[in-house]
Amino acid sequence: MKPVKRSKLRLWAGRHYFTYRRYWKWMMTREVIAGEFDLQPLKYQIFQHQTPLIRHLKDVGIWYHRNKIVNLRIAVKQLDGLLIRPGETMSYWRAIGRPTRRKGYVDGMVLFYGGFKAGLGGGLCQLSNLIYWMSLHSPLQVTERHRHSYDVFPDSNRTQPFGSGATCAYNYLDLQIHNPTDEVYQLRVKVTERELVGEWRSTGNPLYRYEVYEKDHRISQEVWGGYARHNRIGRRVYTVDGELIADEVITENHALMMYSPLLAEASAACESGGMEEE
Repeated sequence: MKPVKRSKLRLWAGRHYFTYRRYWKWMMTREVIAGEFDLQPLKYQIFQHQTPLIRHLKDVGIWYHRNKIVNLRIAVKQLDGLLIRPGETMSYWRAIGRPTRRKGYVDGMVLFYGGFKAGLGGGLCQLSNLIYWMSLHSPLQVTERHRHSYDVFPDSNRTQPFGSGATCAYNYLDLQIHNPTDEVYQLRVKVTERELVGEWRSTGNPLYRYEVYEKDHRISQEVWGGYARHNRIGRRVYTVDGELIADEVITENHALMMYSPLLAEASAACESGGMEEE
């Protein structure tokens, strides 16, 4: 897992290659892509979740967060109310489109080879993370998801397991959600003053309850001197009466740590002390 240093030319060429390969796939696909909207909420709520808009991270200026909020407000307008009918698939990037300054997008934080930099449309990963997490708590099938290759920041007020998000980059790192059920599903997302809020709704009453959990978490020291973090994400499926009917492995995660494991322990200890004082 030793990081590979690539030239600017290699990065430029790779990005364009994968971008146009995705355009070609879009033209040739026979999948039915969800594209209908309805802002009237469907009858049943399947799962709801929210994440804070601002997390205090080391060396990350507040302007990154403010610009991220601008980008999120634009993106949610392209997703709120999206219907996924039986047999259809939601494509994150086909729904949002290419982030451009003409549409109002601004520079935000973009994770880049173990660090971060300013990039147009930065911060939209928070939205893809939210949608992925909610989808794991529903009968919807995640047919494309990309994990982060680097663990850039120590856990800070993390409420979800490590590796339970979905990174995105226009347009080749997409998040796609397929509806294999007989019911219509509806995505609702909005940005409040402090949180990004989302929910899946449906025409059918939920028949199952889902518990997503982490297992086999470990940190390894690599032969080249760095550290890597590993885990597996599982999911237990229960009936509405509480009977366990399935215990599934969802995904494995492997990421290069860009900080010392001791920092994570210190951060966790500080957070624990703070919560006890509250």
